[in-house]
Amino acid sequence: MAGRFGDHKVMALAGLIGGVLLIVFLVSLREGPARNLTPTEPPTLTVIEVQPSPFVYKARGPGITRPAKTWLAVASVAGRVVTRHPDLESGKLLPAGTLLLALDSARYELAIAESEAELASLVAEQAQLKAEKQNTHSLLELESERLILSEGELSRIERLLKTGAVSRSRRDEQLRATLSQRQLVQSLKNQLSLFPSRQQHLEAQLQRANTRLEQSRRDLEDTRFIAPYDLRIRSVEVDLYQHIGVGQPLFLADGIEQAEVEAQVPLAMLRRLMSAVSKPIEAGRPVLDIAERLDFSAIQGEVRLTGFPEVRWPAKVTGIASGLSPGTRTGRVIVAISEPYSLEHVPERPALQRDMHVQVVLSAKGQNDLLAVPASAVHQGEVYVLGEDNRLKRQPVTIAFEQNGLAVIESGVNAGDTLITDDPGLAISGMKVTPYRNRDLEQQLQQRALGEEL
Repeated sequence: MAGRFGDHKVMALAGLIGGVLLIVFLVSLREGPARNLTPTEPPTLTVIEVQPSPFVYKARGPGITRPAKTWLAVASVAGRVVTRHPDLESGKLLPAGTLLLALDSARYELAIAESEAELASLVAEQAQLKAEKQNTHSLLELESERLILSEGELSRIERLLKTGAVSRSRRDEQLRATLSQRQLVQSLKNQLSLFPSRQQHLEAQLQRANTRLEQSRRDLEDTRFIAPYDLRIRSVEVDLYQHIGVGQPLFLADGIEQAEVEAQVPLAMLRRLMSAVSKPIEAGRPVLDIAERLDFSAIQGEVRLTGFPEVRWPAKVTGIASGLSPGTRTGRVIVAISEPYSLEHVPERPALQRDMHVQVVLSAKGQNDLLAVPASAVHQGEVYVLGEDNRLKRQPVTIAFEQNGLAVIESGVNAGDTLITDDPGLAISGMKVTPYRNRDLEQQLQQRALGEEL
């Protein structure tokens, strides 16, 4: 038994050694990996020459349309509705000058007639007062002359009395006559002194009557509601023959001559746009109106319908609202659209109605040329430029901002540098490349810099 077990161990060991030798033999016979001894061709990469070009700043933001003018008609006088335009209904368009609503005006016409009659009476009384004043003045002149004669007669009689030529009773009689004449003259003077106050009283009455007449005429005008401009009716609160009280709302209408949008524009975009249209001001002169500091006419505006960017309306900037939007902390730019209900371009451009969601796009040409490169050519703060002997060079850059697929270079790239716009994947500094200058791409970049959308 022991001998047989030893034979098996020898045979197993011999088999193991034979297997190892076979594996070593097969490994020695395996061929190594094929090596390509042909040198690798440098990759062909697209390049452009960086050059400064005119730049158009753009800013955009959402907004909701609203009419530039809104008329909430409220009754200033009470009365019954006697006239109601048949098209005074929600959604109807009515031209300027249309009589929309009228209240019963009988009481106000009677008030006008009463005020006019009162005025006529006061004018007649004023004329009578003037005549009385003239008559009193003439009478005063006559009685003053009579007083002079009476005073002279009294003096003569007193001289005669001293000589005993006349009796004392004759002197007393003349004295009484002179005193009576003096009293008459003084009475006439007193009457004349009262005429100015009587005249002032009449003038106050005339002014009060004129005020009542003017108020009655205004009340009469307030019974008629005439469209001050072309408008679109939004809502109506009254019916024909309904009695209306003072302060009661009647209808609400929107002007259709001009629409407005308050666009919510990011501050960074708005700041760049405003810097492009800023105007110089005199040193030391305070500026209170922002229109004196910014040239709004240099800004091109466009309103685009949300969801349908091909539907567009021209617009112009009319101002910037004070403060920031509470929710988004964005600037509030007001743009105006003329003739929003024009049907000239239907169906390509429908009427711009109230509460439509739109996108406002603003653009202005910059005062200086800028270096702009494709945004895709910037790789985590670096660009690839073509160095000497057509070798790739990694160059750190500082980006001022991005717009329309372009990155505006603040520093790191100079005019005349050759920029690699392709991404070679594994970009190793010093690697050899074959440049291909794409002049069409350079032209497209210039168009993009001018704000064109390609």
